[in-house]
Formats: sequence, structure tokens, C-alpha cells
Amino acid sequence: MAESMRGLKRTCRCAELTTENIGQTVTVMGWVQKSRNKGGIIFVDLRDRSGIIQLIFEESSVGAEGFEKAAKLRSEFVVAVTGKVERRSGATNENLKTGEIEIVSENIRILSESETPPFPIEENSKTKDDLRLKYRYLDLRRPDLQRNLILRSQVATLTRQFLADEGFLEIETPILNKSTPEGARDYLVPSRVHPGSFYALPQSPQLFKQLLMCSGYDRYFQIAKCFRDEDLRADRQPEFTQIDMELSFVDVDDVIDVNERLLKEVFKLVGVDVQLPLPRMTWQEAMDRFGSDKPDTRFGMELNDVTEIVRGCGFGVFTGAIENGGSVRGINAEGQGAMPRKKIDKLVDFAKDFGAKGLAYLSVQEDGSYKSSFAKFMTEEELENLVKAMNGKPGDLLLFAADKNKVVWDVLGNLRLELARQMELLDKNVFHFLWVTEFPLLEYNEDLGRYQAMHHPFTMPMEEDLEFLESDPGRVRAEAYDIVLNGTELGGGSIRIHRNDVQEKMFEALGFSKEDAYKQFGFLLDAFKYGVPPHAGLAYGLDRLVMLMAKEDSIREVIAFPKVKDASCLMTDAPNEVDPAQLEELGIDVVKKESEE
Repeated sequence: MAESMRGLKRTCRCAELTTENIGQTVTVMGWVQKSRNKGGIIFVDLRDRSGIIQLIFEESSVGAEGFEKAAKLRSEFVVAVTGKVERRSGATNENLKTGEIEIVSENIRILSESETPPFPIEENSKTKDDLRLKYRYLDLRRPDLQRNLILRSQVATLTRQFLADEGFLEIETPILNKSTPEGARDYLVPSRVHPGSFYALPQSPQLFKQLLMCSGYDRYFQIAKCFRDEDLRADRQPEFTQIDMELSFVDVDDVIDVNERLLKEVFKLVGVDVQLPLPRMTWQEAMDRFGSDKPDTRFGMELNDVTEIVRGCGFGVFTGAIENGGSVRGINAEGQGAMPRKKIDKLVDFAKDFGAKGLAYLSVQEDGSYKSSFAKFMTEEELENLVKAMNGKPGDLLLFAADKNKVVWDVLGNLRLELARQMELLDKNVFHFLWVTEFPLLEYNEDLGRYQAMHHPFTMPMEEDLEFLESDPGRVRAEAYDIVLNGTELGGGSIRIHRNDVQEKMFEALGFSKEDAYKQFGFLLDAFKYGVPPHAGLAYGLDRLVMLMAKEDSIREVIAFPKVKDASCLMTDAPNEVDPAQLEELGIDVVKKESEE
């Protein structure tokens, strides 16, 4: 039966006790991790967010009634125990912070009893994700998840303090916004007061933080909730958190400088000394070398452009791609030359998932001979030149893609990561940061038949490329920058357009008429009429940042109450149907799709 804790005060958390507390009387409160009744003595491991302490119950110290209570303890009972800290009488436990001490109990109160939980509360749970997320309030008791959320809190606190010391002001921006194009799908919120009209939840505070620069606030930041209605994956959720910032009167180097120093401070929390300055690489170099605009530089296996080497060879797949304006590129999986054909076939299937029509391979045998899917189409000299261009050695496996550059980059960029996983080259204890700069300003959307902003419509073109904005938009580079860690984009930003003439040209390149631009962004464009400072910004994904710091594979492990793949919450059953009266008040009819036959 549960008891009151009236008159009791917790003096410390469980794992805050050390050998320096020996001889002191303390009161601890928490959950029973496990209990072991040895007859005349009962051992209990008590857990709270700080860790575990061992409790000893003997009738001589806790009394007959207390000993009887201790005998009832089961996993997840909540108790308050007062006792004396002593050095362990038995062997020490080197796996616990409190492994040298124990509490000899003098008083116990059972504050709450527990049913048998649906899974054990333990480190590195092997319980299926769906069950863990259904009972997330129990899952969150696990020490590894608690460490993750404590780390997340520490990152947020340190970030706030660092940015405040750098002259940033924390200012909140609205959650109920206007829906604007050029992004992912918005989450929409119907308005009762304005029937038929909708708010949109913010995909980012982008327009509002630019308005704050117009308002003279100089340096803004916010740890902001953002929402995007898009398909989920390991590092994506429908609602996520950004460390968002904007600065006035700065250039790219200024933005990079303050953020490098922020990252250096943040990573001290996990014992990592970030060496500054961080390396930088242009978007073009990143794509040419790694096939990705967020390259993982923890390992090599870089792309090699062999277009000129195979131009005019007898292999039609190569020459056909070149004639169609594409390229032929390859990667060298060093030491994988003995890979079985079945495994190579799986790599071919993997490549097809990213748009490849196939994957050409050549393995260099230990005797120097070649085993290849295309050797019969090329002369010995052509093969030798190709292997030499790929720095191939006996025992290496060379893999080639031939197509339009975009396809080749996508295929080989992902194939390189898949091989790295198979070859166990992805060391989570290594942190490789990289700034990727000079992104294309625009990318052509074949489906829409027009250009789209690679970042957003307010990104400043590079000064030297402004002349091409009308004549050759695809050639224009942006003053944009992403910060990448171990192949994951931590954040990105850009210098913003603050000149009316450039903004008009940008809208024209995107196919916006003046009327369309004002319909969507009129409040921002109006603000720009009244003196706008040059400004720039950057936003981090806080979830991704903490995920990498905690060496987790999914951001669900660093978010208290995450959604699953279909954007639902298994614990609360959200989203759910609402009362028809609510829908009627909003003027909404729900049209249910017919079940597919």
C-alpha cells in the first residue's frame, strides 16, 4: 500500500553519493531496479536519473516492519529510504559510479507500487521499437535514454549561454503562420474565426527572423519548434527543433566564425576537442569527390572521373553516357577484390535504387589479371589505363557508374556509404566536421519545367555570378553554406538578399510574377522598402546534433516523445478523429478515401 512522503526530504540523488559521504545519514528516493532477498538480508538496487545505489535491509537496522516492507519490493516500485552511507562489505562493483558504497537502511516508505512492466527497464534494450514507443514513459526510464535527454538539455543550456555572451537576443516567433511555397508540405491549422482559411505551422522561422533584422535587433536566436509534412527516416521527424540564428552586418566568414566557436564549446560536453578552423569545401568539389553535398570524410573511397580515359572505348554503356552529355566515374573499394559475385549483384541492385541502369565492376586479382563485367568490350591497354586511373592494386574492387552527372553522383555517393558500412569504416568515435560552400543558387525541376531555389528564394547569389542570373541561371552560385558532420547535415544557412533589384531578378528566375511574389511574401517585401541591413543566418537541427554527439543511429533516441514512420504517436494514438461538432464549427467536411480494392 502506497505511503505519504510527508515529513521526508530527499537529501541527494542516488549516484551523487561518493566515498566522501561515508558515515552520513541520507535520504534517497527512486525506482527499484532489482531486489535480491538472501534471507536475513535484502539487497536492493535503487535507480533515479543520476544512476544506481545499492541499499541493504537488515532487520537489526530497519526493524521488523521495515524488513517486511523491503521483502515486498519489486521492479519499478517507488520508495523513499533513509540510512547511513557505508563502504561496501562485499566486493565493489566497478560498473557503477557508487560501486564502492552502499546505504544501510534505517527507514523505508513505499511511495508507489508497480505492475510488472511490459519490458525490462535496462540499458541497450532489445525490446522492439513499437513496444518501447507505446510505453514511452517506461522507455524513458532507461539510463541510456536519460543520458541522451540530459545531454540534449546541456546542449540547449550551453548554446543559450554562449549566444547570449556573443550578443544574441532570444526572441520567439509565431507558430501560427501563413503558408508559403518553395518548401516541404505544410501542416495546416483551420481557423474557426475565418472559415475556409488556414494557418500553417512553421517549417522554419525564416521570414520572421529576417524581419527581426529589418527591425534592428542585430543578432537573434531561438531554439525553435518546426514542422514539415514529409516522409520520415532515421534523422527526420514531422516536428523537430532548430537552433536558429540571424545576424546583421556580417559576411560568410563572420557567420562561420561564431558557429565554429559554438561547436567547439558544445562538443566539450562529450569530451571532443574540435580543432579550428574547420575545413571548407565547395559544393562542386564535394560532388566531384564524394558524390554528395554532405560528404562523410571519415574514410576515403573518393570518386574518380574516368570520362576521358574511357572516351571512345568499345564499351557502349560508357560511350553512350558520354555522348548523352553524362560522365563515367568510379570508386575503388580497396581490398574487396575477392568479393563474391552474389554480393556484387546485391550492390548492383542497391545502385539501381538510386537511379542506376546498372553497375560496371572490375576486380583486380592477386596475380594482376582482371575479372570484369565489361572486359570483353575493351582492349588490354584500355583496361590497364582505366585501372591505373583508379589507382587499382591487386585485391581491389573497382565499381563504375555511367549516366548524367546527377545520377552518377547519387549512385556512387550512396554506394560509397554502403560499402563503408559493410567494411566497418564508420567510426562513431571520430568526428569529421566540414563546411560545404558555394552551392548552386537554383536547381532545375524537370516536372515543373522551371528553376527552384536550392535553399530558399531569399538566398544571395555570389557577386561575381549576378550577371548570369537572367542569361544562365543554372550557372549561378549562392552565398550559402552547410555544416556537415560525419556525412550528416547539421545545419545550413546563407547570406540573404537585401537588394530590391536582386530580389526581383531572383523571383523572375523562379517564375514568380510581381503579383505572385507579393501575394506570397508581400509583408517581407514591404519591410524591405524601409531600410534593410545586409544579413545572414544559419539553423542547426538540434535533434541531429545531439544524435551524433550521443552516437545514436536515430533522432528518436534523443527526442522524448517521437513519432513513428507514418507520423503517428503509438503512445497517445495521435493523430485521431475529432468530435464531428468541432469539424462543423470549423466548416470542415472530412472526405474519406475509398479503400483500395
